[in-house]
Amino acid sequence: MDPCSADLSVRLRQQAILSEFGVEALRGDDVDGLLQRAAELCAEGMGAQFCKALEYRRGEDMLLVRAGVGWAPDVVGKARVGADLASPAGFAMKTGRPVISNHLAAETRFRTPRLMAEHGIRRAINVLIENRDGAFGVLEVDDAREGMFGEADIAFMQGFANLLGSAIERQRTEELLRAALARQDLLAREMSHRVKNSLAIVASLLALQARSAETGPDGEAVRAALIDARSRVEAIAGVHDQLWRQGDRDRDETPGEIDLAPFLLTLTANLQSGAPRHRLVCTVAPQRIAADQAIPIGLLVNELVTNAVKYAYPEAAFPAGGEIRVRAARMAEGLALDVADDGVGLPEDFDIARASRSLGMRVVLNLSRQLGATLTTPRDGQGAHFHLAVPLAG
Repeated sequence: MDPCSADLSVRLRQQAILSEFGVEALRGDDVDGLLQRAAELCAEGMGAQFCKALEYRRGEDMLLVRAGVGWAPDVVGKARVGADLASPAGFAMKTGRPVISNHLAAETRFRTPRLMAEHGIRRAINVLIENRDGAFGVLEVDDAREGMFGEADIAFMQGFANLLGSAIERQRTEELLRAALARQDLLAREMSHRVKNSLAIVASLLALQARSAETGPDGEAVRAALIDARSRVEAIAGVHDQLWRQGDRDRDETPGEIDLAPFLLTLTANLQSGAPRHRLVCTVAPQRIAADQAIPIGLLVNELVTNAVKYAYPEAAFPAGGEIRVRAARMAEGLALDVADDGVGLPEDFDIARASRSLGMRVVLNLSRQLGATLTTPRDGQGAHFHLAVPLAG
């Protein structure tokens, strides 16, 4: 093969290697892995015995060998090279200009670093690795054999250095973004924790006020209204409590969402404590929904269960109380929410669209509209049954 054909073959091979590494640089998320892969492929493309990627340590004004091939086992991650102008790598680092030295033993511009002398290096070529953050370090190819590095080799190595610089910049940007998102999530959870605590204080004040209400018909009405208000405040506090407690979720999960299962289970457990005559059963599979949807869903469950506790099982007819069931299931079109009992049931002429005589039902209707949900009362057995079809965001 004539020299021109051989040279063309080498350059085509180098272009193929650069293309291969370009794909890896776009996908890679490990700086050390990318540096090591670059050193391996760069040495292969240059037909060289040695290659190393050096990171500039500003505090020490030294270059650390972060990755490499051909070197003794104790070099990578430990060995340092001077970053001053008298070192080939230091000159490339400080000036930004590529450096070729094909005869290190006779070199008058630079000294031969001890690391290279120990490995019998005769020639070296260095290019700068940089990006918009500044200079990261130097990519260097070395060989202990006679030969000549040329301008075409600089172009090949600079291609590697440019890909490395862009990949390192991308990874640093992603790390900063992850840190910012983690901080934002931490602040949001801390805010939810504080809101939950504030709402708990409000609920306690309402309970205290209810206990202090005067006796008599008016006093009983005031007491009942305060107790209902306390229950609603506690339902909202429950959402913020879940937002705070569910902060250790996986990275892939969306901030501002909560798992509906522990939220509804905790809510019904709290309601159970105020309804000793009855048995509350909550059936819900783990499923994440937006917090701004969880709040009205929690309030709806709170209202419907409270309503069942008050009216489904009159003590005269049901001295032992009864069962109240809460069920939430994910459907193709959204969320199906059911609250049902086996009590006296709804009046024959009950119309959910006009059920506005009680504050509780007005709250239920308003929350349904807020969710864009469809509320129905299926007549499918003894007792009352409220069915809510909720379209979910996303």
